[in-house]
Amino acid sequence: MHHLIPYLVVAFIYIAVAVDFWRSAKLDRTTVEANSSLSLHRMMIALGLILHGYLLYRDIFAVGGFNLGFYYALSAILWLTLLIYWLADLTHELQSLQAFVLPPAALFVLLPAFAIKNYYLPTAEASLFMVHIAIAILAYSLFTFAALHALLMAVAERTMHKQPTLIKLPSFPPLIVMDSLLFKVITAGFALLTFTLISGMLFSEQIFGKPLQWNHKTIFSIASWSIYAWLLFGRYRYGWRGKMAVRWTIFGFVLLLLAYVGSRFVLHVLLGK
Repeated sequence: MHHLIPYLVVAFIYIAVAVDFWRSAKLDRTTVEANSSLSLHRMMIALGLILHGYLLYRDIFAVGGFNLGFYYALSAILWLTLLIYWLADLTHELQSLQAFVLPPAALFVLLPAFAIKNYYLPTAEASLFMVHIAIAILAYSLFTFAALHALLMAVAERTMHKQPTLIKLPSFPPLIVMDSLLFKVITAGFALLTFTLISGMLFSEQIFGKPLQWNHKTIFSIASWSIYAWLLFGRYRYGWRGKMAVRWTIFGFVLLLLAYVGSRFVLHVLLGK
């Protein structure tokens, strides 16, 4: 039971900030009080990120190997997603995104504590593989942030048009600012995903120990890449934004989720391989 405590502490920090955010959103606070609360939230999230990062480093690089476990990868993706949010919030005032980012981060930080099986690869034999995985995880994190940000944009747009929403949030940056940030994140994620797919195809045998296989993971990954490529082209050629950008962003993320999480979940969790 004692090994759960560090994970529970981080999860508690994330949940506490989320709960305080919702509580603060319902109060009619002065500007000074609101700014003080947001500063405290940023510091608490930073503390959670530091502790979460330490746990990931300890678990993934334990015993001189590289842990490829499914739960650890998910925890790392949400850690990076939350880090991206924390950095973006410093300049874009995205505090309302806490409602979407913190709850899954609190859940996923607990997953490694319940990992049944580890998948270690000696670091000395995995340099190319580790680079490939690191870039892939960063790409997935950027697209996770983009999908959550797109959901925030959808809520903001419905709120502005006085349409009913399931989630009531206190404030949003201007939609044009949110739209610009969304495409910056998608562009960075697309570049990294492109590198991930090309490196996986060209060096499949060196990275994975077997030739490239045209399975559902490869097909969904390429389909997701195509969706984001089409979205970026539409942005450049036709100036796509708003609902169009939100829909394609979420659709591409769902395909990417099926490509990585679907296959990993079946292999590592259901089949125990």
